[in-house]
Amino acid sequence: MPATMTDDQAAARRARILTAARWCFLNFGFAKTAFEDIARRAGLSRTLLYRIFKDKEDIYRAVFVDWLVSRHPAAKEAANGPGSAYERLLSVCRLMALEPWAEMVGAPMGSEFLEACERIDPESEALYRKVALECVAAILGDEASAEVFLLALDGLLADQPSMEVLEQRTQLLAARFAPRSSKKGPRS
Repeated sequence: MPATMTDDQAAARRARILTAARWCFLNFGFAKTAFEDIARRAGLSRTLLYRIFKDKEDIYRAVFVDWLVSRHPAAKEAANGPGSAYERLLSVCRLMALEPWAEMVGAPMGSEFLEACERIDPESEALYRKVALECVAAILGDEASAEVFLLALDGLLADQPSMEVLEQRTQLLAARFAPRSSKKGPRS
């Protein structure tokens, strides 16, 4: 009789599956990733994978939530934390855009990842954008400026820049919206 798995072991197995699935989606794309690819990369049987996730869309949603939506608490903390508006804006950008982009930019199908999420899990994608908007609005003081900032940030990704170029662009953009000397203080 097989021993039952502890919660920690189950969590570690799930993390291994999600890491393997993220790699497959970023390298093969959603359409060309098979459960077999994910199972092989995670070192599990396809049957076991089906016991944990009902289908490829289910695992894709889990990857998105694990990789990107899980960043929300840290982004909110950075938005409302200490430092100048410029520093806090850069911190939010790094958490919500630059760090994920670092993994996406080098992957063959990285550019399709967020587009596929919009089709497969529009609710989680909308939540991700909503939290980004809330964080930036908390720093800039109004939602209209935050929307413009996020549209501009999206535009910085259009030509698939290297991380070094994206970091420089983001610093320039943040400086335009929140000059470096600007300190967090009471808002009227």
